[in-house]
Amino acid sequence: MKLVIFEDQSFDNFYPLTYLRPVFELRCGATLLMEKMRRLHPGAEAVYFMRAALRDTFLQRYPGARVNDLDAIRSDDCLFANGRLLLAATALPGGPSAVCMAGDQVAFARADKATLNSGAAAQAATLEDLLAVLKGLPQADLPADAHMIGYPWDLVHHNADAIRADFAAAGKRGVEGQKALQAVIYGDPERVYIAPGAEIHPLAVIDVKGGPVTIDAGAEVHPFTRIEGPTYIGKKTILFGAKVREGTSIGPMCRIGGEVEESIVHGCSNKYHDGFLGHAYVCEWVNLGALTTNSDLKNDYTNVEVYVKGQLTDTGMNKVGSFIGDHTKTSIGVLFNTGTVVGMMTNVVNTGGICPKLIPSFCLHYGKPMKGFGFKSMVDTARISMSRRKAVMTEADLELLKYAFEIAKPERDAMIKKARKG
Repeated sequence: MKLVIFEDQSFDNFYPLTYLRPVFELRCGATLLMEKMRRLHPGAEAVYFMRAALRDTFLQRYPGARVNDLDAIRSDDCLFANGRLLLAATALPGGPSAVCMAGDQVAFARADKATLNSGAAAQAATLEDLLAVLKGLPQADLPADAHMIGYPWDLVHHNADAIRADFAAAGKRGVEGQKALQAVIYGDPERVYIAPGAEIHPLAVIDVKGGPVTIDAGAEVHPFTRIEGPTYIGKKTILFGAKVREGTSIGPMCRIGGEVEESIVHGCSNKYHDGFLGHAYVCEWVNLGALTTNSDLKNDYTNVEVYVKGQLTDTGMNKVGSFIGDHTKTSIGVLFNTGTVVGMMTNVVNTGGICPKLIPSFCLHYGKPMKGFGFKSMVDTARISMSRRKAVMTEADLELLKYAFEIAKPERDAMIKKARKG
């Protein structure tokens, strides 16, 4: 059987998080959305469908993956899974050919080889055409513990439960790394997994009374750090006297200090110093300067609105923080308002006040958006940032950055023009 994981047309609801990655490569819990799908469907060969511009960099991360290959799915029975599906502990149901709809989008579909190679399905020239045909199949239902993610804040909202599900699925418990005698596990030690190569220094506290905690391979937890479960700390991440509250996922190779609550840090990003990050999603290669802080609760406790495709959208939630794109940097003392969207590769400088709720990509933001020092300078900074993790920007990476620069151009230019007039 083939497991066909695909993006639908809602990927831009997740900008700036999805400029450089398909939606199914977003993190929720300890793993990426696509990793949960593959875990729950072992033995199925994965075939991925995404925007053409993402293909080369995706293949860098997953050499040998089948990408945008329509012919590959006609030779076998297929299970089609929308990349926005958040699966917990239940696989998508088997059985005869059927489809599950989420609004006007396919959530998942089962189609046997005969269905895929007959009638209108056999004539489909694109995956979109094929999915349109599959919409006519008998109806199926999502598992009760599955969710269709519609916006970035949904990932944060479901993160704590996803951490619990990932911990249970991994089935690993106990201390395989190093834990100093003066470090404390507060609660049931069966709710902790400290992986080989991880090191817990003296005077660190891992509180699992609210949920499980995983400290992955090669991670370091320095003195005076407190971690509250459910939490996942990724490989080779270092915590420097951090206060990590419940519902937090931190990806690989991050440097984290200060207070973090119910947030997702995708990977390879820094929040080294004091400052609060709450109910937020931070992409890769981000550096948050000392005392950078986001609000995640309005003073009147009403629902938070977030900009999606240029329009303020009611999240239906009263706790929503920031969504920060790849390669963005902040200076010391930057203050983000509740529900702020910060584009990718932007340099945000403190001016003493609270930043606006929408900051465009690829700019200098000094009280208002400006063109800054240009694309080449931004790329040079990104190369330096990546080299600090011994990573190299490839030609494919550069081409994708150029693509994202052009995609973000209309919004950026409009906001800069408006700021000049103001």
